[in-house]
Amino acid sequence: MGLVDLEKHFAFYGAYHSNPVNIFIHMVFVWPIFFTALMLFYFTPSVLKTVPPIVLWDHSLLVFNFGFLFTLIYALFYVALDKKAGSLAALLCFACWVFSSSIAYRLGYSLAWKVVLAAQLFCWTGQFIGHGVFENRAPALLDNLTQAFLMAPFFVLFEALSFFGYEPYPGFHARVKTRIDSEIKEWQDKKQKKVY
Repeated sequence: MGLVDLEKHFAFYGAYHSNPVNIFIHMVFVWPIFFTALMLFYFTPSVLKTVPPIVLWDHSLLVFNFGFLFTLIYALFYVALDKKAGSLAALLCFACWVFSSSIAYRLGYSLAWKVVLAAQLFCWTGQFIGHGVFENRAPALLDNLTQAFLMAPFFVLFEALSFFGYEPYPGFHARVKTRIDSEIKEWQDKKQKKVY
């Protein structure tokens, strides 16, 4: 199982997100969490000191800071997982970086952190409700924080693309479904053993 094993990652995440209502909640809230986190990262120092900021259409500055670094890591990981869907996800990540930087620049830190806090609290609350009420299972981040954070934006985009018939290769969905069902059964068996 490699770092870029799409089936493994998708099955892990899918095992925690099998309820359609919970999946929908995540589709609504995951990208805003990513976007607003990038807004906060706008206020971090540049990681490329010799590269000047880029002036955007609205005169805001695009700084090569931690927001850029995280965007780049996410984008490269998604492309490595799947060239087509990953390229779309990478494009969305960079669009989030550009637009979140523009908004953060215009708001300034004193207002931006309040907007980020409100959005993060609202979105995370929605997701925890999705897990507690509809999924009846703790979120994936309690078992694998890194994988949950890294996979969430790609997972919800991949779910949307799958709804429209996208499959990275023939048989992908059937193979992943088998793995998801197996992981859910294993989790239910462990849960059942704890009861006795």
